Amino acid sequence: MSELEGISKHFEELRKRLLRIVLVIGIITTFILMFHAEPIQVGEFTLYYPTPEPINNMAAQITNHMKNNLVPENVQLIQTAPGQAFFAQVYIAALVGIVLGMPVVIKELVGFIKPALKENEVHVSRSISIPALGLFISGCIFSYYWVVPYILEFLYRYGESAGLVTFLNIMDFVTFVLQFLLAFGISFQLPLVMYAVSMSGMIESSFWRKNIRYAIVAIVIFGAVITPDGSGVTMWFIAGPMIALYTAGMIVIERKERKKSNI
Repeated sequence: MSELEGISKHFEELRKRLLRIVLVIGIITTFILMFHAEPIQVGEFTLYYPTPEPINNMAAQITNHMKNNLVPENVQLIQTAPGQAFFAQVYIAALVGIVLGMPVVIKELVGFIKPALKENEVHVSRSISIPALGLFISGCIFSYYWVVPYILEFLYRYGESAGLVTFLNIMDFVTFVLQFLLAFGISFQLPLVMYAVSMSGMIESSFWRKNIRYAIVAIVIFGAVITPDGSGVTMWFIAGPMIALYTAGMIVIERKERKKSNI
């Protein structure tokens, strides 16, 4: 097989795997936009079942939940142009599709890079699939309940102190929230990436401790870039957890290395 044919074969495989990923995420996204979650009481538990309802769909329910739990008191969430609420729901449904489709995303990506990995790297890539999903969801939950409400409250206190009536556009609100959910979902992968790189033998386990100062600087810069204000306060909502994750990853790697050396 010529080099050109090999490259063409790899691109074809990548296209097929990306198509599967897009298809799965698209199906979940469409389902969220077309069905409503209807509650039903079963003993002491409240369960939900889907019913066809494109207007009051699951994305609209999630939007309403976000409004009730994240929008600061006395701030009005508004729509200023036709279609804004619809596109906001599409964004939310797409995020849910990405989260629920993450097992397929990880499976397809690992399957694509598997031929280029050594035996120990293949073992590591398989072992991190479930933890990667768990960390992504944990990052989203942490951001939703403990970061976004405090950042919004902090930023809108300025308007309240000036006696202003604050209106928040639905698109700005949704993109702001999703930005943080994705940022935390991805940033929570940091210890897993550190572990995978170290266990595959690409770098030594001591690398992380030697370069911790540079890592902290990079994390602080990252936090400053993705936060919406220049106060220097809200960036620590991002940088603080990431520094803690880096430290946790470093400690886990060092313990794993000590156990291997004692065997």
